[in-house]
Amino acid sequence: MKTALCQFRIEPEKKEQNLQRAAQMIAQAAKEHADIIFFPEMSFTGFSMQVAVTGESDGETVRRIQQLARQYGIAVGFGWVKKKAELGENHYTVVDRAGTVLADYVKIHPFSYGGESRYFAAGSRTAVFTYSGVTFALFICYDLRFPEIFRAVSAEAEVLVVAANWPEPRIAHWNKLLEARALENQSWVLGINCVGDQKDLHYCGSSRAVRPEGETAASLPDREGILCCEIGEEAAAFRKRFPVLQDRRNALYRELLR
Repeated sequence: MKTALCQFRIEPEKKEQNLQRAAQMIAQAAKEHADIIFFPEMSFTGFSMQVAVTGESDGETVRRIQQLARQYGIAVGFGWVKKKAELGENHYTVVDRAGTVLADYVKIHPFSYGGESRYFAAGSRTAVFTYSGVTFALFICYDLRFPEIFRAVSAEAEVLVVAANWPEPRIAHWNKLLEARALENQSWVLGINCVGDQKDLHYCGSSRAVRPEGETAASLPDREGILCCEIGEEAAAFRKRFPVLQDRRNALYRELLR
């Protein structure tokens, strides 16, 4: 399984312009024989509270990406905003090379510190899917600070995907937390961030692929680019070699949380 992480400059709230740029990146990843490409959170609008501007109720973005997936023969993971009656939803969707939707995730933890919870409803379900024999789970940005939801899927998921718009002032947290989620779950973690400026925030990338041992296999600096990573059976091998997860006491943890 060859994965591609697309770190690109998102022009704020310029969906058509960003989609055209994304098509170029998808074509490039397909040329490099990637099986699947992942984009950052709110991939084609940037992180925005303007749901009236960025939100959609007709599935337009999903259809556009389905077309590109079929055209280039590659699976695509991407973020978009769904417009609801009162609040929007922060979605991350994956389609396969035939355009079939494999998973659709709604961000469980809106970023209340930044006001996101005033404009976006929280999701209530994890999203796990299998593609070409590899099992993935999806998360969005601020979710990274909540290890409970990662643990909830780690028994079945070999690869934990975190799509984000994570600003430069907190990039040290991003790097440490990605490695922590990988190590504690003995899973691959793929973190996809953006670059450039959106309103008053700078995004400096640092997209990275972290091995199940918690070591960064590859990362991208503060520039546009595609980071490719080969995913094999590393998670299963490490779990077998160092089987710490078998000592978890799930029933006790549930009781303690009551």
